[in-house]
Amino acid sequence: MRGLILMLGSAAAFAQHPLWRQDLSEIEATVNKIRAGRDLTPKQWPGGARVAVALSFDMDAETGFLRAGQSTPQPLSRGEYGPRVGIPRILDLLERYGIPATFFIPAVSGQLHPEAVDAILNSPMKHEIALHGWAHEALSELQTREERVLTQRSIQWWTRRLGRQPVGIRTPSWDFTAETLPIIRDSHLLYDSSLMGDDRPYEILADGNPTGIVELPVDWSLDDYAYYSYDRPSSAYYRIGDNEVFEIYRAEFDRAHQEGTMFLLTLHPFVSGRRSRVAALERLVEHMRSKGGVWFATHEQVAREVLRVARLSE
Repeated sequence: MRGLILMLGSAAAFAQHPLWRQDLSEIEATVNKIRAGRDLTPKQWPGGARVAVALSFDMDAETGFLRAGQSTPQPLSRGEYGPRVGIPRILDLLERYGIPATFFIPAVSGQLHPEAVDAILNSPMKHEIALHGWAHEALSELQTREERVLTQRSIQWWTRRLGRQPVGIRTPSWDFTAETLPIIRDSHLLYDSSLMGDDRPYEILADGNPTGIVELPVDWSLDDYAYYSYDRPSSAYYRIGDNEVFEIYRAEFDRAHQEGTMFLLTLHPFVSGRRSRVAALERLVEHMRSKGGVWFATHEQVAREVLRVARLSE
């Protein structure tokens, strides 16, 4: 209800002061609040690699459905599939090909599925676990300071669970409020992976000023949920087939390889953990390995590397 009130309030405010009645300084103030700064792509990745590949898996589990008010057994079983079936399949694939990855996990999901967290932490690939909200909350609907409280609660829980504070964050649903960046800075996080200002790593600017925070940008075209989401009321399913999704990912990777920059993929264990989709992911991995000059890395490794190179060049 609060979210609806906020949207209605925003709509009313915009109707009273629409874009075409604002002067340039007002528009600039809005646009410049958070922007993409300098491109942080190094001239060469570690080991002389041409492209950095950062695979990420958002283990939302049941929280994504619970947030949407879906608390009956059927949708919750869809969420359960991710840590129960998807995670073991994905970990097996990553281990067979020697690939480290980053797992963004809401703290509540981590508590509901300790066995999945243990499996990730016990993998010889030394995967990264990063922040993804407390319970996949809708940031735009939170009350004053609630985002800060929930983020700090998530950091504290994961710090106890991991034995160290996570260094990165992907906000739930890639939402980003006026409070998000100050929270990231105050929490001394290294990177964010929620914005879409580029497809290369970049530094976040706040009101035109460098922040030192690395952005590892995302996009819906590189998110499995955009292709495989299920809309029950309209019975829409399989918007696009596995082979077509593979071709999109391959084309994105090939151009990233050609440009010498970064390929970042966002996947969900309850989506891409299905048999046919794991097979498609394996085809993609084999294709990437066949190209040569590929550095498979966690998001933390990519962020630390681009910052290291950037500081050397200053």
